[in-house]
Amino acid sequence: MITKLETQRLILRKPKLSDWKDIVEGLNDLKVSQSLKFVPYPYKKKNALYWIKYNLKNWKKKNGNSYVFFIELKTNKKIIGETGIYVNPKNKKASTGSWINRKYWKKGYLLETKIPVFDFIFNKLKLRKIETSANKENVSSNNLQKKLGFKYEGTRIKSETNEATGKIHDVNLYGLFKEDWKKIEPKLKKRLNEKIKRLEAKGK
Repeated sequence: MITKLETQRLILRKPKLSDWKDIVEGLNDLKVSQSLKFVPYPYKKKNALYWIKYNLKNWKKKNGNSYVFFIELKTNKKIIGETGIYVNPKNKKASTGSWINRKYWKKGYLLETKIPVFDFIFNKLKLRKIETSANKENVSSNNLQKKLGFKYEGTRIKSETNEATGKIHDVNLYGLFKEDWKKIEPKLKKRLNEKIKRLEAKGK
């Protein structure tokens, strides 16, 4: 089983117990947790340790169907978020979800995470489709799915209760097929490279 993926600025790896402080920092923020279904607020050490231990058990399974990668910055070894892959082997598809610490928004890290993850799903796991969702009112998340090549497939009305806020949300559903990913991937890689160059020029 693969235990990490690597990009220009990031390492996507399996969790460590010592990551709990970074996870709490990222998720104990209502701006982040209100867009994630099962994340409580406030988010505490006990929540982070439970989540890490749960995922470490999944990593130990030889034929596990879920992968949760913690997103680590190469520059300072800090965990700035995570991305999950949940496989449905019978239908050869996977669902995904990610979050990034708000301090690191608008720096291209989410796109830099998605590209190797989607390659892993389609090329290593040999799946045919990726599914994801976004709260209907979360404009940035819905826009991101479209930029990544996902196609809108419908809306579930009053479908999910957010644990952090207690609010019930309409949820937009999206799907991405392997053939569509192949078409858009080169454009996304170019866009990401341009984004990184601009940030480097600004010293960020």
